[in-house]
Amino acid sequence: MNLHYTSTRSSDVKVTASQAILAGLAPDGGLFVPERIPSLDISLERLKEMSYQDTAYVVMRQFLSDFTEEELKDCIEKAYDCKFDSEEIAPLVRLGDTYYLELFHGATIAFKDMALSILPHLLTVSAKKNHVEKEIVILTATSGDTGKAAMAGFADVKGTRIIVFYPKNGVSKVQELQMVTQKGSNVDVVAIHGNFDDAQSGVKAMFEDKKLNGELASEGYQFSSANSINIGRLVPQIVYYVYAYAKLLKYGEIEAGEKIHVVVPTGNFGNILAAYYAKQMGVPIGKLVCASNRNKVLYDFFETGIYDKNREFVLTSSPSMDILISSNLERLIYIIAGEDAEKTKELMKELKAGGKYEITPDMREKLADFAAGYADEKQTAGSIRKNYEETGYVMDTHTAVASHVCDGFKEANGASKCMIASTASPYKFVQSVMGALGKGESDDELKLLTGLESISGVPMPQAVKDILNAKVLHRTECDADKMEETVKAILKI
Repeated sequence: MNLHYTSTRSSDVKVTASQAILAGLAPDGGLFVPERIPSLDISLERLKEMSYQDTAYVVMRQFLSDFTEEELKDCIEKAYDCKFDSEEIAPLVRLGDTYYLELFHGATIAFKDMALSILPHLLTVSAKKNHVEKEIVILTATSGDTGKAAMAGFADVKGTRIIVFYPKNGVSKVQELQMVTQKGSNVDVVAIHGNFDDAQSGVKAMFEDKKLNGELASEGYQFSSANSINIGRLVPQIVYYVYAYAKLLKYGEIEAGEKIHVVVPTGNFGNILAAYYAKQMGVPIGKLVCASNRNKVLYDFFETGIYDKNREFVLTSSPSMDILISSNLERLIYIIAGEDAEKTKELMKELKAGGKYEITPDMREKLADFAAGYADEKQTAGSIRKNYEETGYVMDTHTAVASHVCDGFKEANGASKCMIASTASPYKFVQSVMGALGKGESDDELKLLTGLESISGVPMPQAVKDILNAKVLHRTECDADKMEETVKAILKI
């Protein structure tokens, strides 16, 4: 049965999965959501014996129902191959009664690889299915990880261009080097003088600008997105939660039907939303624990029912979570509003106009699946140090935020088994990690890499080795209000 997609802001929208992937954002500025969340049509008992690739097909075929079996399997085969340094693709590491789902074994050592390895293939198939003749311009804002993973995925992919905006001085040195050294004749990277929210708002504004889109069309271009606002980014993320539960079942770590809590370090809300979708599909997940850093706009939302971005923006050691406008939350708002597009549209208007909104008591009751916590900078560093001293395991700053929140959640709720989404390699944030371990004597972030290799016992990933002597290819910068002009200049329109 075909699954169609509608917009969070208009019930009149009805498109196929491939059309939603191509567009990225709905024409009314809303996000595409499935008309229903399908139930798993294969038992977890069967899934536990499957490879990551086979699990991906089982999950994704239900959401991408206008893709043929051959098309989808080909996309999966191309995405989850030897570019991952682990045969399991997403291995699990057990520390006590907590399981770390390592999502950083791809080409750019961050969890974004899990979806952005397949998105270019989904997009090019979608273009062919819908007879698209125009060149697709992938326009993306990044807080550090999406940008590199998207560029790596789309580099030299025929029929596409990719332009990535990132906040200057708002990412780690390794993250920045990964982006500005990216090869590809169709790749452009721009550092903006502003923060991630400025970049994200600028990108969304360009998507919604009908005049600009008309100019692009006349020059043979059309926009699409690689951010998690694109349903083609979100659906592949559901896979690893299904896969992880099935593998815990296989290894005898949990009993059939036993619930496990999932803790996710959260910025734009896509990763934890994917876990929520997995739960709706039938995976026995207990609480979905939203872990925030000092920019705790999501923690405050779950505590009060009020989303308020009017606060100081703090640069932290977990920069991929330095976000005050969590775009994917709109998809959850739509669900808890009873799939009321008008109500969702009204709340998003309030957010745009005044920077805040408040959900109804009835909507708050529907957030019972979620819990929330946050970690400040001292607690984040303490979590890295504590885990290393107790187990020898070295984690990155984002995973450390989740680990601290997980400890607090277990203590407050008497919970035992939890699974943490470990979203990046510690090598990606080496200065903060080594500083937390009392080994960050050097100001040169890159000099600390060999020290981390010695301490962790984990070889330096190839992705890091590749950037150490790579040539800087991208030096473009612009003010946050000049993003459109910059795109036009890059595309020569």
